[in-house]
Amino acid sequence: MIEIQVSGLVKSFEVGKNVLDGLTFQIDQGERVGLLGRNGAGKTTLFKILTGELDYDEGQVTVGQGRRLGLISQIPVYPAGYTVEDVLRSAFSRLQKLAEEMEVLAARMAEGDTDPATLRRYGALSEKFEVFGGYDTDVAVNKIANGLSISDEQRKQLFDSLSGGEKTRVNLGRLILEDTDILLLDEPTNHLDLHATEWLEEYIRGFRGTVVAISHDRYFLDRIVTRVIEIEGGKAEFYSGNYSFYAVEKERRFQERMKQYEKEQAKIEQLEKAAEQLRMWAFQGMDKTYRRAISMEKRIERMRTTAKPTKARKIDARFSTAEFHGDEVLALRNLAKSYGDKHLFDGINLKIEGGERIALIGDNGTGKSTLIKMIMGELYPDDGRIRTGPQVKAAYLPQIIHFDHPDWNMVENMMAAKRGLSAQSARNRLAAYDFRGEDVLKPVSVLSGGEQSRLRLCMLMDDDINFLILDEPTNHLDIASREWIEEAVEAYDGTLLFVSHDRYFINRFATRIWELANGTITDYPMGFTQYRQMKAQEEAEKTEPPKPVKERAVTERPRPANRAQQAARRQLTICERDIAKTEERIASLDADMEAAACDYEKLNDLLKEKDAAQAELDALYEKWEQLSEEAGE
Repeated sequence: MIEIQVSGLVKSFEVGKNVLDGLTFQIDQGERVGLLGRNGAGKTTLFKILTGELDYDEGQVTVGQGRRLGLISQIPVYPAGYTVEDVLRSAFSRLQKLAEEMEVLAARMAEGDTDPATLRRYGALSEKFEVFGGYDTDVAVNKIANGLSISDEQRKQLFDSLSGGEKTRVNLGRLILEDTDILLLDEPTNHLDLHATEWLEEYIRGFRGTVVAISHDRYFLDRIVTRVIEIEGGKAEFYSGNYSFYAVEKERRFQERMKQYEKEQAKIEQLEKAAEQLRMWAFQGMDKTYRRAISMEKRIERMRTTAKPTKARKIDARFSTAEFHGDEVLALRNLAKSYGDKHLFDGINLKIEGGERIALIGDNGTGKSTLIKMIMGELYPDDGRIRTGPQVKAAYLPQIIHFDHPDWNMVENMMAAKRGLSAQSARNRLAAYDFRGEDVLKPVSVLSGGEQSRLRLCMLMDDDINFLILDEPTNHLDIASREWIEEAVEAYDGTLLFVSHDRYFINRFATRIWELANGTITDYPMGFTQYRQMKAQEEAEKTEPPKPVKERAVTERPRPANRAQQAARRQLTICERDIAKTEERIASLDADMEAAACDYEKLNDLLKEKDAAQAELDALYEKWEQLSEEAGE
C-alpha cells in the first residue's frame, strides 16, 4: 500500500531558483526511509509540504487516505500554564473526549437512566476506550518519559520554561504517544543524549507504521533505515539500503558517471579532429568533405549531453598546533558544583596529560557543559580548583555560538577577531571554509546553526593551540560538514576534550571516556567500543541470576595507546591525505602529457614535473611505512 506519493513537485522561494525541481518518489507502508541531502537542499521544506504547512508551486502530493502524519520539526504552541505532563497527555485528546462522554453517561445512569440506548452507547464507548488503550495511559506516559529521560521533576515544570532541546524531547514523546501512522522525524537525535537516542532507535525498530527521517546521525541511520532518498539539485536519487550502503554506492555511481563522461569526451575530441581535417580538405577544394564536416559537427553537438559529474568541494583546513612541553594539561581537584537544590557533581579528581583525547559523556542535565564552562573560566566551582599547565593554549567551541557583534557581517567579525587582518585576507580565509560571494556580507545573526559553528571554527583554526575543547561540535552540521571537522580533528596534534552524543565521532576519536552520572565522573581509560562492551557486560551481570562465587583472575582494563602511538596515527592520517593529493597530481600530469604529445618543449617540462612528483610520492610512501610501524598498525 502506498503511504506517500510525490510527483513532479516544484517549490521555490526566489524567482528562477527552485529548491525542489520536479521531485518524484513513492514510499510504501511500513518502510523506514532516510531523507538525505546537504543543508538547504529542501528536506525540511518537503516535510512542511507533506503536513500542509507549506503550499507548493507545481506537482502532486498524495498521502494515504485516513493515514495520520506526525511531524517533529517545529515545537507547537501550547496554552499558557501547560506543564510537561499536560503536553504529554495532550496526545490522548481523542481518549479524553471518550472519557468525558462516558462520565456524562455514567452520571445519568447513576441518577436512574435505564434507557437501553444509553446502556448501548456506554458499552460501545467503553469498548472503544479500552481498544485505544484508555486504561493504560499512565503506563504509556511513564514508559515514554523514562525512555526519553524526562524526569518526574521535569514533568511538573512549565513547558515554556524548558530549553529548546528539552522541548524537542517532550514533543517527541507526545508524538510517539499519539500513535500516528506515519512518523516524520526532522533531526530527532540533535538534542537527545545517548540513552534517549538508543531508546528511540529501539522504539522505531518496533514501530508498525512508516518512518521518514531527516538525520545527519550516521549510527542512527544505519540502525533504523532500510532505504535512502537523497535530494540533490531539487530531484531524488534512490538507494536501497542503510547509510553505509548509500555512502559506498554513491561513490560507485560517481566513478561510473565519470568514466562515461571521460569516454564521451574522448570520442568528441576524436570527432572534432576529424571534422577539422574535413574542413581543411574542403578549403583545399574538396567540396564534398564540407557537408561531411557539417554533419559530423551536428553529431558532436548531440553528444554533448552528459554534464561532468561533480562532487561537493571539500573544505581543506586544519587546526594550527602550538608545541607543548610537559605532561599535565589539566588537573581537577575536589571539584564541586550545585545550582540551588540541584546537585551536579562533587569530589571530582581527574588529570589530563598531553596528547590524550577524552570524550565527556552523560545524560542531558548532568552538568557536562557546566564542567566545560568551568574549565574555560566562564563559571566558578563551589569547591575545589582547576589548574592548567603553564604552556597550555586552549581553544573552545561552545554548544551555543555567540558573537560579540551579531549584527556585523562575516568579514567584519573576522577582522574584529584577528586584528590587522585586511578585508581581502578575511574573504580568502572565509572562502577556505566554503563562505563565498555575497554570503560573506550576511549578518552573522541570520546564519544557521551549522554556518555559525563553521564560522567559529574558521576563527579558531587560525590560532596556535594545544588544548582543543569542543561542546557538541557536530550538532546542526550536515554529513559533509561533519566529515570535514572529523578530518580537521584527526590531523590536529594536540590534546582534545569533547562533549558529544554523536557515536560515530566518539568512536573515531576517544581514547578515554569520562562518564558523568550520579554526581561523579567515572574514568574509563579505553575507546568507545571497549567502553560499550564493558557497560553491556555490567548490564548483563545485573540481570543474570547470582552464580556461585568462584575465584577468578583479575583482568586489566585495556590501556589506551601511548602518546607516541597517538601522535603517529595522526601524522599517518596527514600522510595518507598527502599521498592521495600527490597521486591525483601525477594522474593530472599524465593527462596533460597525453594532450601535449606533439609539443616537445611542453612535454619535456611536464616530464620533469612528473619525475619530481613521483620522487615526492616515493618519499611519502617510505614515511607512511615508518609511521605505520610507530602507530602499531
